[in-house]
Amino acid sequence: MLAIFAAILFFPTYHKLESTGDNIFTVYLNGMQVGVTDSPERADTCLIAARRRLAATSDELVLADAEMSCEGAEVLWGTVNSNSTIVSNMVTELRKSVKETLNRSYTVKINEYTVNLASTEEVLALLQASLNRYDSKQEYYVDLVLDGNRELNVLTTQIYSAREQKAQEEEAQEVMASVGINEELDRMLAGVEPDVEKDFSDYELGLKQLSFGDTVEVVESYLQSYELTPLEQAVEEVTKEQEKEQIYEVVSGDTLSQIAEKNEIPLADLIAMNETIENENSMIRAGDELIVTVPEPELSVERTEEVYYEEDYEAEVIYKDNDDWYTTQTRTLQEPSAGHRKVVADVSYRNNEEVSREILKEDITYEAVPKIVERGTKIPPTYIKPISGGRQSSGFGRRKAPTRGASTYHKGVDWATPVGTAVMASSAGTVTKAGWGSGYGYVVYINHADGRQTRYGHLSKILVSQGQTVSQGQKIALSGNTGVSTGPHVHFEILINGTQVNPLQYLN
Repeated sequence: MLAIFAAILFFPTYHKLESTGDNIFTVYLNGMQVGVTDSPERADTCLIAARRRLAATSDELVLADAEMSCEGAEVLWGTVNSNSTIVSNMVTELRKSVKETLNRSYTVKINEYTVNLASTEEVLALLQASLNRYDSKQEYYVDLVLDGNRELNVLTTQIYSAREQKAQEEEAQEVMASVGINEELDRMLAGVEPDVEKDFSDYELGLKQLSFGDTVEVVESYLQSYELTPLEQAVEEVTKEQEKEQIYEVVSGDTLSQIAEKNEIPLADLIAMNETIENENSMIRAGDELIVTVPEPELSVERTEEVYYEEDYEAEVIYKDNDDWYTTQTRTLQEPSAGHRKVVADVSYRNNEEVSREILKEDITYEAVPKIVERGTKIPPTYIKPISGGRQSSGFGRRKAPTRGASTYHKGVDWATPVGTAVMASSAGTVTKAGWGSGYGYVVYINHADGRQTRYGHLSKILVSQGQTVSQGQKIALSGNTGVSTGPHVHFEILINGTQVNPLQYLN
């Protein structure tokens, strides 16, 4: 009887199993036997419990292989293991197949740049490092807040001013302390208090506003250790200035060399970046957009500072219009001289580049004298190519003499074209010469309203006469090969104040 009693306590439990097909199951995990159970459902329950026990051993996400299978059999009597035994065996096998633990981390996205950091503390340290470059007193600090415009849990930034928060707290305390008649008196006095112009000493100079110039997005993620970036490296990547492309809009008076100097890039690089620019002599117009590069960090910071300074300043130019002059004609009526002033201004920056300046207070020590300029209002005439088609056979400037008697300095432009091609007036004007000219062969001179002159040489036939008024595009001659010429072509000149200039720079 004692033996039977001991067997009941210490030996495995035997169950009478009904004959309904497979009624006992050997459980395997990753190919290793971990126990015997009476149903696959119990095996599934044990695996879930084993996973939970393994996960509880780490604060991070733990991955492990868990390929379970059940091998069934039909028996009359069978021995099954308890759930705790199977779970314990499963945990042992899972530990053998644990992959590298994934760390809870945070991915920071700034435009196209991303960096992975280990914690929100590191994210805040990275963002604060960008602010501190421009906040020497560390009056501003950054925090992460939920982006209400996004469906997913995405964090964005919010910047607080320690000085503003302190002022708000003091104001709240004053409101709490101000009750009854005191509050009413304060309100009445505030209503009758006269506006007094602030003195320079009344301004609180220094940093007034600080914000990020780019959108920052932060999301939680699970990554392996090698995918995380050390904080020091992330700070260097985010704050280091790099060359980034921007669009520059050409303004009146700009030249390519001035634009290159203004943006601190070599002229050759400016030309290489813009397909529309062939060389340093290419024409640009106000309103054209050019690609330039500027040094900027990955995360830009925008700020406004209230500053005091003294400076010499120039008065704005005063223009007096002359309706009888062309817009190319000007005359200075009064020379300028600089003035001097004291100024308090709000200066706005993007990183280290000034973007705007608003003068809050100005005290003129002595007035600037403005420059006064008389200028024309009439639109000057335009100039067009005098023939249709043709191949440019000789440009303006120094050359090897193509034939005996020709000058080594070419004073116009030649277009090779068959004899008899129509030659048109480049601009409206009056014919001052129409006949034979030494070296030119048959030639036509036309004077124009803006004081310029055009010349058309080596013609075969002249269709206008001296003193005749012609319009732009009117046929004035036929091309030829007369005078000192190496072949059929049209020679074309533009003269300003009696001196030949490169015609190609004046043609529309």
